[in-house]
Amino acid sequence: MDQIIVRGNGPLNGEIPIAGAKNACLALMPATLLTDQPLTLTNAPRLSDIRTMTALLQSLGAEVASLQGGQVLALSSHDLDNHTADYEIVRKMRASILVLGPMLARHGHAIVSLPGGCAIGARPVDLHLKALEAMGAELDLRDGYVHAKAPAGGLKGAVIEFPLVSVGATENALMAATLARGTTVIRNAAREPEIVDLAHCLRRMGAGIEGEGSSTITVEGVRVLGGATHPVVTDRIELGTYMLAPAICGGEVECLGGRIDLLAAFCEKLDEAGIDVTETDRGLKVARKNGPIRAVDVVTEPFPGFPTDLQAQMMALLCTAEGTSVLEERIFENRFMHAPELARMGAQIDVHGGHATVKGVGKLRGAPVMATDLRASVSLILAGLAAEGETTVSRVYHLDRGYEKVVRKLRGVGADIERIKETPRHE
Repeated sequence: MDQIIVRGNGPLNGEIPIAGAKNACLALMPATLLTDQPLTLTNAPRLSDIRTMTALLQSLGAEVASLQGGQVLALSSHDLDNHTADYEIVRKMRASILVLGPMLARHGHAIVSLPGGCAIGARPVDLHLKALEAMGAELDLRDGYVHAKAPAGGLKGAVIEFPLVSVGATENALMAATLARGTTVIRNAAREPEIVDLAHCLRRMGAGIEGEGSSTITVEGVRVLGGATHPVVTDRIELGTYMLAPAICGGEVECLGGRIDLLAAFCEKLDEAGIDVTETDRGLKVARKNGPIRAVDVVTEPFPGFPTDLQAQMMALLCTAEGTSVLEERIFENRFMHAPELARMGAQIDVHGGHATVKGVGKLRGAPVMATDLRASVSLILAGLAAEGETTVSRVYHLDRGYEKVVRKLRGVGADIERIKETPRHE
């Protein structure tokens, strides 16, 4: 396994290009299952999760070609020969469940393993299943698989009211509804930019969708969908992560492709903490204001609130703020696993249930630390950039699921960072 070595090296200056959104691309790719026409995605991120979704779609009989160094994905599902999403692939990533709705809508049946992924909470798929049941699907859970069958004549339009906001369940319901007979109304729908991006792609394919970006989405089912070419939206989580680099280290960095509307609540917290964010013709420019970082309180919420996927990175910043900050995690349980690792670097963090109290310290110290999940891994890198001495981050395979070329991008703005092969220990 690889390690990343980070040495605190002062302010960062320059520009960082922001990739297409992983979470958007992972929902867009299964949309190919809705049509026998080609779907082309541009601005695709080059990540291990994308490779996992590629392998899953190929196992179903879809054709997926990676072009232009992986930044363009050409997909075709004109001749699917398998309707079972196998555990050996699905267990690697929770987003695998997103093949269920499209397969059921177009082919009338599907068998999909219950998914796996990061160990940051249960994240059950019951909301996905209830949405499909409302559209007439017959579901049977046995041997770790969802066996799904549409009624004669296919799925039918329905009113789907989610008891709580779920991005994945909204995506599955939205895709399934495009080919259902009649009108589907999705209430308490997720409002994330990734949902809006999926709706725009589906509309390009011929779907009748209104209301994306609001809590109520209306879908008029159509008989068939066609092909399309669609650019993947900017990754707001990668954007927020790299915006925190100059915030925690000093300096000025321009994040190319960034937009404030993707991260309005996050940008408000940066302003409160003493960070300037300025829109430019090319993206967002980020720099510290005069004076130290100020403590702020953060509550994670569904979009348009503060993203749970930026909570760990924000905690790294607040470890060196003046005063005491409180972070409340309302989306996932078990999402403070990075706190003990930050404490190894001298941070003062007290975790009680869904709350973490962070008392700012003058300086973090480099230390050997271990990544526990995707966002935790990059929070430790950010902390290492601001720490005295050397920080060694182990288990960085998590990082490859959500960040492409992180070492190259940070080196490009002056960071002292390298990736090395971990030396095996001999007993």
